[in-house]
Amino acid sequence: MAHYPLNHPLRPVFRLLAFLAGAYLVLFGAIGLGVTAGDPFFHRGSDWVLGLRTNPATAWLTLLLGVVLLAAVLVGRNLYHQVTLVLGWALAGFAMVTMAMIQTDANVFNVSMINVIVLTVLGLVVLTAGLYGKIGTPEAAQGESRAAHGQRASAPAS
Repeated sequence: MAHYPLNHPLRPVFRLLAFLAGAYLVLFGAIGLGVTAGDPFFHRGSDWVLGLRTNPATAWLTLLLGVVLLAAVLVGRNLYHQVTLVLGWALAGFAMVTMAMIQTDANVFNVSMINVIVLTVLGLVVLTAGLYGKIGTPEAAQGESRAAHGQRASAPAS
């Protein structure tokens, strides 16, 4: 079973980074929808937004992912931990799949290599934020820390 640190002291920093990643995705999606308004859904034109190629399908997908990420960051708790783990892997995986399709007719999301790089970086940032986002009681955190370092729990004094 994986060990995720509880109540990590840098949790607020990682949460801020996840928020910024979500805000970028929402901004890219919203501007992308405005720029590609009226285009076919899987249009393969030359529309660029915030340095990335886009079409309506890409804009909607990134807007949806960004809204989900922002909602999870704002709700917090362990929901944030779970959602960021899943979305981090999803973004990085999506980047790898789109990289394989860049020079083919299967490039329905109209991505370029810069899209792949940005999605990979965002995915890794979100995944890292999820790894350090788990919260628990202080007692549970101490127990997890002892278990992670191979220490035994001290026996209660009688």
